[in-house]
Amino acid sequence: MQQITAPDISYLAIAPILIVLGFACVGVLVEAFAARERRWGLQVAISAAALILSGGFLAYFLSSNDAAGGPTGRTGVTTLAGMVTVDKPALFLWGTLLALGLLALLLLADRTVGGDLRTEVFPLFLFALGGMLVFCAANNLLTMFVALEVLSLPLYLMCGLARKRRLISQEAAVKYFLLGAFASAFFLYGLALLYGYAGSVKLADIATAAVGTDRSDTLLFAGLGLLTVGLLFKGSVGPFHTWTPDVYQGAPTPVTAFMAACTKVAAFGGILRVLTVAFQSTQWEWRGVLWGVAIVSMAIGAIFGLTQTDVKRMIAYSSVAHAGFLLVGAIAMDADGLSSTLFYLLTYGFTTIAAFGVVGLVRGGGGEVSTLSQWAGLAKRSPMLAWVFTFLLLALAGIPMTSGFIGKFLVFSAALRDGMAPLVVVALVFSAVAAFFYLRVVVLMHFREPVEDGPTVSVPGVFTTVAIALGVFVTLLLGVVPGFVLTWASSGGFLS
Repeated sequence: MQQITAPDISYLAIAPILIVLGFACVGVLVEAFAARERRWGLQVAISAAALILSGGFLAYFLSSNDAAGGPTGRTGVTTLAGMVTVDKPALFLWGTLLALGLLALLLLADRTVGGDLRTEVFPLFLFALGGMLVFCAANNLLTMFVALEVLSLPLYLMCGLARKRRLISQEAAVKYFLLGAFASAFFLYGLALLYGYAGSVKLADIATAAVGTDRSDTLLFAGLGLLTVGLLFKGSVGPFHTWTPDVYQGAPTPVTAFMAACTKVAAFGGILRVLTVAFQSTQWEWRGVLWGVAIVSMAIGAIFGLTQTDVKRMIAYSSVAHAGFLLVGAIAMDADGLSSTLFYLLTYGFTTIAAFGVVGLVRGGGGEVSTLSQWAGLAKRSPMLAWVFTFLLLALAGIPMTSGFIGKFLVFSAALRDGMAPLVVVALVFSAVAAFFYLRVVVLMHFREPVEDGPTVSVPGVFTTVAIALGVFVTLLLGVVPGFVLTWASSGGFLS
């Protein structure tokens, strides 16, 4: 009789995941048994406690011997029978997700912006965030697929939870669900082909098979292609972005903020791990294809962003363009490319959440107003809000003295050092094109007369004020002194 050995589990390493998912289950129980009038406060407290405790355990693990590198020289641990690897990039991504999740929670918890949401949004938020944490650290494709579904299914539901704009919100949820199901099918089919090629779903085993096998590479590259489609879909990379504008517009604005920032972090965390750990040895075969994908994504985001008449759709196409810029760093396939992409994800997330926080404050007719023509003369109605939004738009455009400029500079520099000068030139061109539609909104707010019966600016609650203020502060801080964050992002590579 074969003896079964229990896997070695480092509970300290995976404590952030366990806490977030555990508190999500508590949130479900609160929804089932707590009185309706008490649910909102309880759910906000539970969600905040989950993020704070997870952050505390993450900080403790960062200072521990396993994370810093013990006698073995490792910079991380592999646990749960090799299914999860908690290395330096994973820790950076976890810290980014928890920080951005806290800002998103502030928007969700403020009745000024998120008051038309239902209390079910909070446990769904925690389940989605827990799935993102696993997705960033998954060391085999099956674990990554399960994490993909855990983060995706709550997001589909969250998109349809608005009360005041119910039809467009539900339409966004259905569209996201249907297209997400297709993307998941691509991912799963690619996983199956890679298992047929390597005989394993572990990333390290796939890398070993790609180097040392005499099998046909058809299964390898077909599987990689299908797998990448699923990953690029989650990252809003064109041309796999078709869900992005409609879902961003239809979902409640706090949900859009969470989805725009955190999902992109998780998706690119997965892309970086898969390409670096499993497929680095075959990069010359697939790198040219991703060059083309990056160019297409930048072109779609920049060109279609020019034609948008809705602020949320404009930011959605901005997200598609930024996904192309991020992909430039991701395919550099070296330490500089990794650290610059991680830094870019952090800066983009803070700026985006703050921008959606501002969008949620411009209201009229009982709900938010995101039609661009209604934003004319906003600076005369609320100068402070207009200047804050102007600063955030300039950061997204990559203007100096903002974190957006530093992020693009680092990504493009890493690509140049890796011999991708033509791709960087194309990226600079589309970055300039994209800057035009940001500046168009700035001109509209500051140099146009307000429309009659135009929207009003809601007085932000404390939570929304804190979220926007933190987003602006980090955007400015990392544009002036980015060194301390960049040092953390550069502190180590992936552990296979």
